[in-house]
Amino acid sequence: MRVKSIFLIIMVILFLPVSVFATVASSSNIYEGIDVSNWQGHIDYEAVKKSGIEIVYIKSSQGSNIIDPYFRINYNNAKANGLKVGFYHFLTARTEIEAIQQADFFASVISNTEPDCKLAMDFEVFGNLNIDEINKISSTFLERLKQSTQKEVIIYSDTSNARNVFSIELAKEYPLWIAEYGVEVPGESNWEFWEGFQYTSTGEVSGIRGVTDRDRFTDDIFLNDTTKIPESGNKENYNKDTKYIVQKGNTLSGIALKYGTTVNELVILNKINNPNLIFPGEEVIVPINGNINNEVAFSTGHIIYTVEAGDTLSELALRFKTTIDNIAKINNIEDINLIYVGEKLKIENNE
Repeated sequence: MRVKSIFLIIMVILFLPVSVFATVASSSNIYEGIDVSNWQGHIDYEAVKKSGIEIVYIKSSQGSNIIDPYFRINYNNAKANGLKVGFYHFLTARTEIEAIQQADFFASVISNTEPDCKLAMDFEVFGNLNIDEINKISSTFLERLKQSTQKEVIIYSDTSNARNVFSIELAKEYPLWIAEYGVEVPGESNWEFWEGFQYTSTGEVSGIRGVTDRDRFTDDIFLNDTTKIPESGNKENYNKDTKYIVQKGNTLSGIALKYGTTVNELVILNKINNPNLIFPGEEVIVPINGNINNEVAFSTGHIIYTVEAGDTLSELALRFKTTIDNIAKINNIEDINLIYVGEKLKIENNE
């Protein structure tokens, strides 16, 4: 009789629905959302809003000195069209000291903004870090960010890392924005609930050219306090404006690239009617986005570009109007299919 009972218990466990081992929504109130960065280019947020999107997470920064060139224009336009806004930072720290530096940088970039949603840590490229180091760096970053901004925070992670890398202790302390594609419900993790669920990277939304990440969020994603993020005590010379004197041969796109901004933002700042028409000696107001990754050295005719997650040589060649072979030759790359996040590449400036 006892053997039979044990057998029945085993059979019940084996045939339990998959959802028993899933990470489920923290609330039944679901909001449709997207997350965006410079990859989407200029976004028509009026069309995005009309398509039914309610929340947009915007990449603001990466590492300790990279500001997404579309961060401010995405924030302003999303807010202007009544969308709820959140920010995320792509964390690259390899020590707890770097985690503090990057938390301070993130806070400085988004200071004086009024987000509606929890601030997100996107930590997914770990290099040679072990699990204990990853969790210490994550905890240090998140705690520092909370202190600096006085806002709640959230961890973005795929299901595998949420189950195998990020600790149960972190799961008890911070909520989860989980990523898993092609499923209705994300799988098992160290979290019982999700507040955000990124379910595809190939979503199509009116107002956005090409594809974008699609998300679902619960009402727990919203901040309790949506007042302005305070000025950071560690704030450096980020998000300031300066004047650039146009030189012979300059183009607006070349100036935008040099200062890590966009042609559209320069057009708006300077009230330029024709972006194809600027003159030597003309003053152009440009935003200084810190010591960001795309630095143009006009004297050498090269761009120093720092590789980001998702970059490929073919995409970079297309973006900078050059060839894969040219980039590989200049940088002594033997395997054109192998480049690393954080690697600095020299690329010819063809502006």
